[in-house]
Amino acid sequence: MRYTLDQLNAMPEDAFVDALSGIFEHSPWVPREAARERPFASVDALYDAMVSVVAHAGSTRQLALINAHPELAGKAAVRGELTAESTREQSSAGLSQCTQAEFDTLQRLNREYRDKFGFPFILAVRGYDRAGILANFEARVGNERDEEMRMSLEQIYRIARFRVDDLIAA
Repeated sequence: MRYTLDQLNAMPEDAFVDALSGIFEHSPWVPREAARERPFASVDALYDAMVSVVAHAGSTRQLALINAHPELAGKAAVRGELTAESTREQSSAGLSQCTQAEFDTLQRLNREYRDKFGFPFILAVRGYDRAGILANFEARVGNERDEEMRMSLEQIYRIARFRVDDLIAA
């Protein structure tokens, strides 16, 4: 379902949180805290408020948000346990059509990345194909943890922007 900004601004808080619960993966606390700033003058203002909530949440909550995201073509995808949003995003990038070699490479990279950083690799896959995703993954596994925390949050913000734009009618 798509909403207008006026509809979101007028909703009771619980309905607002439910409507926006898919924007930040398994993290309804983000729209709940952003709801305090209603009414929003624009979709950009709503998005900025939610990003600000995450940016000021502290490292413990930020890490929990990062860990709420699924691995790319990981166990949750194989078992069909992804959110509707993640399923659409991973499918649109062709991750549901991986060759066995690509799937094996993704599984290896998921393990290496999680072992090194303690959280899943996050990439806003919209606009990427499988080769681009694998190249990005290979490059980022060599980064330092602080850099990957920052990059993961940036990718989460990109994912959130795509989801906001998909959910709210301009």
